[in-house]
Amino acid sequence: MEETTKMICITCPVGCRLEVIHDGPNVIKVTGNGCKKGIDFAVTELRDPRRMFATTVKVKGGIHPLVPVYTEKPVPKGLIFDIVKELRRIELEAPVHIGQVVLKDALGTGINIIASRDLPKKKMVEAKV
Repeated sequence: MEETTKMICITCPVGCRLEVIHDGPNVIKVTGNGCKKGIDFAVTELRDPRRMFATTVKVKGGIHPLVPVYTEKPVPKGLIFDIVKELRRIELEAPVHIGQVVLKDALGTGINIIASRDLPKKKMVEAKV
């Protein structure tokens, strides 16, 4: 049964307002797109929606208690909250290096979670007596 779904393409900053006529995951017609990327976005969004996301992970002994991390590639949209739950269980030991893999193969997706900045170890200050 054909239905119409409205969505905004997030492929580029233009944000075209798409109207997609489809039968389940089978796209029949896309209108409102300013380029071919809008059609590709609509098809992917109906069949296998994916997103990049960023969050933070706890760090022990660092100059800050958290380090920002991001997905190496877009992950299935339905797994985002489950991946975040996994990341909440992780506590890294400082120092952390930019590009360091924080979580390998997140939930079997083949996608790594990567540290997006360096986080040095906190320097211990000696007490003078």
